[in-house]
Amino acid sequence: MSVLEVQDLTVDYVSDERAVRGADRVSFTIAEGEILGLAGESGCGKSTCANAIMRLLKEPARISGGSIRFDGQDVLAMDAARLRSFRWREVAMVFQSAMSSLNPVMRIGDQLADVLRAHERISRAEAMRRAAGLLEMVRIEPDRLRAYPHQLSGGQRQRVVIAMACALRPRLLILDEPTTALDVVVQQEILAQLRELQQQLGFAVLFITHDMSLMLELSDRIGVMVGGRIVELAPAETIRHGARHPYTRALLGAFPPMTGPREHRTGLAEGVRFTDVPDLVEVAPGHLVAPGGEPIEEAA
Repeated sequence: MSVLEVQDLTVDYVSDERAVRGADRVSFTIAEGEILGLAGESGCGKSTCANAIMRLLKEPARISGGSIRFDGQDVLAMDAARLRSFRWREVAMVFQSAMSSLNPVMRIGDQLADVLRAHERISRAEAMRRAAGLLEMVRIEPDRLRAYPHQLSGGQRQRVVIAMACALRPRLLILDEPTTALDVVVQQEILAQLRELQQQLGFAVLFITHDMSLMLELSDRIGVMVGGRIVELAPAETIRHGARHPYTRALLGAFPPMTGPREHRTGLAEGVRFTDVPDLVEVAPGHLVAPGGEPIEEAA
């Protein structure tokens, strides 16, 4: 059963001079308890899709087409009151920078308690008790409730944000580059903990990153985006061993294996440029997209 269904989602960034298409007929589903990875270069539309799902897009962004349904409900038709309960309680989001998500002048415990009390009728004492449990869930000592964000390491701050996102036991967790700026050891610790929490709490995950090696490690299925479109969508093992789209193969060829003989990595195909963010106003005819530019079908 699908917890999230995105169909032909189209988002435009509109100004007086021109309109830029940030997401172009994007379609995917996420099943209960599934981890779907969304990979692609910076500017390809990954975060635009995530913010559209959460209804967080601000002007000049506009959802100009398509539908978003969560558990059968039309997200785009939700009023302000329904959105308030939808966010955090049903779908929560972990943003790219933990320091941007945490208030630097509030203690960690107060911030966790605020999330709980904003959605549930509980006392401050009960909220702090549950906040301590949330920290323990992500392997941080409860005495850190009195710490300020700057007193924690980067990895600890990210764990706090993950704990905050899990506070109300949402059914879907959106992770937007959750390990950016963390060293590789901490990245692995965070990913291992996310997998453990996902198995423990049963939530589905939309995992957004440009790092295919991390995505292959965590995801059940993977969608690859270029220039606002999903150009390939398949199970992770199918992507790993039988990617069909040239850009997906280029992404896979861009990182070296940790074992085996040394190899020359070719990366992007000769003569094909993806080093710059593509021009989304006028995509060149030779730009690599799914055949015919139509919505893609999942590979077998």
